[in-house]
Amino acid sequence: MSLIRSGRPSPRRRVEPVFYAFLLPTVLAFTLAITVPALMGITLSFTNSVGFGEFKFTGLTNYIAAFSDPAILKAYGFTIGFAVVTVAVVNVVAFFLALGLTEKIRAKIALRAVFVLPMVISGIVIAYVFNFLFSNSVPEIATALGIKSLETSMLANPDLAWLALVLVTAWQAVPATLLIYIAGILSIPSDVYEAAALDGATSWRKLASITIPLAAGYIVINLIMGFKGFMNAYDIIVGLTNGGPGTSTTSVAMSIFNGFTNGDYSYQMANATIFFLIAIVIALLQLRATHGKATF
Repeated sequence: MSLIRSGRPSPRRRVEPVFYAFLLPTVLAFTLAITVPALMGITLSFTNSVGFGEFKFTGLTNYIAAFSDPAILKAYGFTIGFAVVTVAVVNVVAFFLALGLTEKIRAKIALRAVFVLPMVISGIVIAYVFNFLFSNSVPEIATALGIKSLETSMLANPDLAWLALVLVTAWQAVPATLLIYIAGILSIPSDVYEAAALDGATSWRKLASITIPLAAGYIVINLIMGFKGFMNAYDIIVGLTNGGPGTSTTSVAMSIFNGFTNGDYSYQMANATIFFLIAIVIALLQLRATHGKATF
């Protein structure tokens, strides 16, 4: 206290060298695996490189072409729409499942284990399993029930293929989101609910006035992490539709990777750079909109 009152700064705490010894390998690995390739890719986006050999700098040619490419614009539209719908579905389902799995019900521990199983299965494996279901089982059941719109595979229908992607992606993503919501709900003191019960609050009133406000930080985290993850959707889309029918479900990540193998390396690096900048802007907007709410 005397140091604060006298206006003198408090002595800086000495950092042990062992901490730098643990930090250095991580920083070095991150720099070599992430930072350096990213900077190289951004540099090559201003060239006509095909990924190897000689190249010439072409300025903003790739960026101008990308902004006027209908295929890329369509991929961005699909990716953003897919991410918005999926993050809404995942968070609503996971939140209400978390409410049920934190109540005093039988076998809730076993049920939690069952619900988190999808998160340990590879996305491409899940995609191939559901591909078989949507292509064979669902049409057979729909034919037996007389549901005309589902008698053919949803994956072959441009109007329904995106819905199949949302369902499968949500099926895999709900468990991780569920675990975060369970942690958030369990962190709310029980005496708050007891006091609300004494005041005659209904279950819906407790949900609206206690659970949601006190779990707001967890909701924010799930929304941000979910949206970021779904913007990078790739493996499930490849396994289910491979971007089809036509290009109706081609995501930005798919268009970038496909370009790398088709000789459009520098062009797709420009696309990847644009995608990276858009992701940063979205993240900043999310953080600004939720400023002060992501507290635990």
